[in-house]
Amino acid sequence: MADRKTGGGQQPDAKGEASGDIKTDASAKIERDSFVHTFFKKGAEFTDELLRENDRLRKRLFDLESENAALRTHLASDEAIRELLRKIEYLEREKEQLLSHVREAERNSSHLFTRYSEVEEELSNLAHLYVASYQLHSTLHLREVLRHLKELLTQLVGSRAHAFYLKDGSDLVPISSDGIELSRLPRLAIHAGSRKEEDRGSRDRTGDLIERVFMTGVAHIEEGELSTAPRDQPAACVPMRIDDAVVGVIVIYSLLDQKEQFLPVDYALFKMLGAHAATALMGALLFANSNGKFPGLEAIDAITRNVGDDLK
Repeated sequence: MADRKTGGGQQPDAKGEASGDIKTDASAKIERDSFVHTFFKKGAEFTDELLRENDRLRKRLFDLESENAALRTHLASDEAIRELLRKIEYLEREKEQLLSHVREAERNSSHLFTRYSEVEEELSNLAHLYVASYQLHSTLHLREVLRHLKELLTQLVGSRAHAFYLKDGSDLVPISSDGIELSRLPRLAIHAGSRKEEDRGSRDRTGDLIERVFMTGVAHIEEGELSTAPRDQPAACVPMRIDDAVVGVIVIYSLLDQKEQFLPVDYALFKMLGAHAATALMGALLFANSNGKFPGLEAIDAITRNVGDDLK
C-alpha cells in the first residue's frame, strides 16, 4: 500500500510532510493577508484620493457656478444700464419737446399779457380822459375849473409848475399859475416880431415859444427823455382852442422828478385839454361876469331863435 502511495520511491515522513504543509499554509495566509492588507490599504488610499479629488472638483464646480451667476448678473446689469440709457435718452427728447411747448406757451402768454396791458392802459387812458372832461364841464365857477385843471395837470401829467395864458386884445395874459408866482409871468405880445422890449431881454426862450405856439396853433411837447430837454424853455406848450380859434396857451414849465418822459396818454390828455380847457375857462369867465346868474327865459328864446335862423 505504501508503495502505491509513494510510487515505489522513498516514502516521506508523514509528520514532516504535515509540518511542511502547515508551514506552507501559514506562509500563504501571511502572504494573502499581506496582499489583502496591501490591497485594502491601496484601496483606502485610492478612495481617499478619489474623495479629495471629488471635493476639489465639487469646489471647482461651485466656483464656476458662482462665476457664472456673477457673469449673468453682470450681463443683466449691463442690459439694465443700456435700458436706462435708452429711457434717459427718450426722457431727454420728451423734456426738450415739453420745454419747447413751454417756451411757445410763454411767448404766447407774453404776447397776450402785453396786449392785455395795452388794452388795460387804453381803457385807463379813456377813463382818465372821461374823468377829466367830466370834471372840466361839471362847474361854471372859475375857481373850481382852475382847481380841476391843476389836478389834471398834476395827477395825470405830473406837472410841477404850469400857467394858463388867455388872449386879451393883442397880448397873451397869464390868468392862473401853480408852482410859479403869477406876478413873475409877463404879458406877451402875440404879433410876430412885436415882443415887448422887456420880454426880449429874457434869457430863456419861453416867451418866443409861447408866442409861436399861439400863432401857429401847433403844440410843443418835448419828446424822449425829459432829463435831457433844454432847461430854458417849457416842457410843453399846448394851444387852447374854441372851434378853430386859438384863445390861449397852457404852459408846463417843469415836471415832477418821477416823470421821465411824456407818454401817449399825455398826448391824448393835452389834445383833450386844448379842446375843452378854453371852453371851460370861457364859460366860467362869462358866468363870473354875469355875477353867477343863469340866462333867463327871454335870453334862451332869443338864443334859440338865432340858432334856428342860422340852421335854415
